[in-house]
Amino acid sequence: MDDGPARGVQALCVNTGSGLRYRILGGRGLDIDQAFFNQHSLAFLTHAGVNPATRALDGGLDWLRSFFGGLLTSCGPFNTGAPVADGGENLGLHGSHSNTAATIEAVQQPDPHRGVHEMSVVGSVKYGSFYGPCVSLRRTILSSFGTNLIDITDEFHNAGNQMVPHAWLLHINFGYPLIDAGAELCFDAERIDPIDDPASQRHFRAGKNFRRIPGLMDSHRGSSSFVAYVYPRTGRDGKITVGVVNRKLSLGVAIHYRKTDFPRCALWQHWGPGEYVCALEPANGGVEGRDKDRAKGWLDHLPAGGAKTYRYQIEVLTAKADLQSLLKLNR
Repeated sequence: MDDGPARGVQALCVNTGSGLRYRILGGRGLDIDQAFFNQHSLAFLTHAGVNPATRALDGGLDWLRSFFGGLLTSCGPFNTGAPVADGGENLGLHGSHSNTAATIEAVQQPDPHRGVHEMSVVGSVKYGSFYGPCVSLRRTILSSFGTNLIDITDEFHNAGNQMVPHAWLLHINFGYPLIDAGAELCFDAERIDPIDDPASQRHFRAGKNFRRIPGLMDSHRGSSSFVAYVYPRTGRDGKITVGVVNRKLSLGVAIHYRKTDFPRCALWQHWGPGEYVCALEPANGGVEGRDKDRAKGWLDHLPAGGAKTYRYQIEVLTAKADLQSLLKLNR
């Protein structure tokens, strides 16, 4: 990008030829900001937009100053959620990944004349310091010509000589017009646990239809939000599927992942005027701070020399049968 606050951020644009288009930010950890299906935006984008990665925003709530929204903003890899002090460290909101630039290793273009339909971007991100921790991520983002699926593989490796805390959360942010009054969140949940917040506990109480998207809410001006942990059931294919359907647009987005990778899915609803967003956030920890994850027994670790791989898909759905299948998760 050559102009404005985003100057210098490397971006790679993907077009599958079937309506799905998205932009990968190499300069921001290979996360995805813009995403469209035909004329419709899928993702929420913040007013500030994209800025270059900077470690100056690692503390407190400063992460919000560089939050571009986007279809995928990854959080971690050592902590997710609220800023806290834990294990002798002062940890900022949602960790350092989003403010770390990636190194592009490979780009594969499709070539239908040779029968090559796959397009992919592979890159690596390094985190840490001398004396540790020393962790790296190798991310592969793959789509195929003529399809509406983004297939992502995240491979972590602890190159250091000490075990380190490990947290990974996928901040998948849906926005207008996909998210609009009457659209529906879709998941088959064993249970739903609101965070320790009176507004969230009232909103997610039993018998209330919190899956149906409301219109704008004046009470959500500023930082007010509804947040809960969703515990979806595993489907027949061994995967979890969660998503959203907008019947008026005949458009839906599904997220597929493994429960062993992400035991819970955070649900963030913020219906403020001008900041109208809902996020489904598969996570191996929580969003209330690493100290609380440690106390609950949720905190994962990467041993010295150890590795962990996550694979997940974001899929755009338009066929009536596919949309109905997603909606059936709510029954």
